[in-house]
Amino acid sequence: MYMDKSLKELHELLQKKEVTSKELIQESLEKSKDVQEKYNAFVTIIDNPSEGTINEEIVSGIPFGVKDNYSTKDVLSTGSSNTLNNYVPIYTATVVQNLLDKGAVMVNKPALDEFGMGGTGTTCHTGKVLNPWSKERMCAGSSAGSACAVAAGVYPYALGSDTGDSIRKPAAFCGIVGYKPTYGMLSRYGLFPFASSLDHCGVLTRSVEDAAIVVDAMKGKDSHDMTSWDSKNINLTKALTGDVKGKKLFYIKEICEIENYPMANLELKEHLANFHKTLELFKTKGVEIEGVSINKDLLNALPSVYVILSCAEATSNMSNLTGIIFGPRGKSCNVMEMIKEHRTLGFSPLIKRRFVIGSYILQKENQERYFKNAQRVRRLIVDTMKDLFKTYDGLIMPVSSGPAKKFSQDDDVIDENTSILEEHLQIGNFGGFPSITIPDGFINKLPVGINITGNCYKDEDVLNLAYALESLMDFKGQIAKEVE
Repeated sequence: MYMDKSLKELHELLQKKEVTSKELIQESLEKSKDVQEKYNAFVTIIDNPSEGTINEEIVSGIPFGVKDNYSTKDVLSTGSSNTLNNYVPIYTATVVQNLLDKGAVMVNKPALDEFGMGGTGTTCHTGKVLNPWSKERMCAGSSAGSACAVAAGVYPYALGSDTGDSIRKPAAFCGIVGYKPTYGMLSRYGLFPFASSLDHCGVLTRSVEDAAIVVDAMKGKDSHDMTSWDSKNINLTKALTGDVKGKKLFYIKEICEIENYPMANLELKEHLANFHKTLELFKTKGVEIEGVSINKDLLNALPSVYVILSCAEATSNMSNLTGIIFGPRGKSCNVMEMIKEHRTLGFSPLIKRRFVIGSYILQKENQERYFKNAQRVRRLIVDTMKDLFKTYDGLIMPVSSGPAKKFSQDDDVIDENTSILEEHLQIGNFGGFPSITIPDGFINKLPVGINITGNCYKDEDVLNLAYALESLMDFKGQIAKEVE
């Protein structure tokens, strides 16, 4: 069995001809079918992918998965929506093509919350994705299928996208690594747009080093994406020295101190205690860590600002989903009725609600009160973080209020304040900051994660911090084992 190994280990085996790309592909396909049967992780499994050419590129010859909201030429790309259930693109997303050009082998398209607009993995048009640690629990979303597949050992990595926390939270709930680089390091050309000012491409892996290797292989300025930038002077893999002595990190007191949660359950208490224990462990590397207070009103505004901006941008971005250009057409002879039928029957209730909210926000009489005010608050949040990054090298935080929730508990509220704990990763999207989640142990035998976020263009520092912390713990490369 090979798919539980790291990228460097697999690359060495391929170069020594101790295994072939064909054998790796076959194993990955067999595991894909098993994981699909158990956890419903995929929209498409590619039956006969071509073998990758083995070369000096570490990703060459090795299978990987592509979240189904990336355009892949001649391969079904649905965004996990019935509105695109027959859509086969004529071009491939830049970051996917960059990997293919280096010899990597795409073997499947993992499922996601419809068009990335969800955090549960339950709104995929192919059905909900189950957590490989417990079928009764969510993977979170929207990159649910990608996280499930990597955690279950289908391959070393899969591509995800992150608009609010859609790579980093599924990674935490599945016990793996999730990394979204600085906005624009990875081209978004070919990624189905959700909220363009917040959308990030990224990767899910089982180690920090593998995340660095994959992003190094994907990144680069792209003429098709005007927000992409030249990152050729950044080498994430070489930056992983583990030397972090003298680095300074902060956490947000209002989110991480247990006294702020008078109704906290046992899971939340254990999770925050575990988080502070990890901070003490990290200090043995010579890292300074201290708590910082941030205006509670600003923190409380995070979820609302995210909903307003993301729904407004989504409504605009997805106005082309009419069933006229692509997707299954309505049967009416009247164009407007045809579009209405396509959108009414094609979208899930969650998506419809988001479009209604977005349309309301963008009405002329509402823009000042909602959209522009949300933009102003976003700027206040980003400016607050940038001021802190003048003193500190990064923000370190628990990913959520505990391990993955059961499907039957998705609407439960632990405490009115936990919404900030659940939503704070959106800060990374508001500012385009590099942000990575790594495993931070277990609560009730289920994985939880810890996150490090840094200033824009400081990806090398952020990944090296995560690499150093990962080296102090025993969760690197772990494969999910069902516990419930």
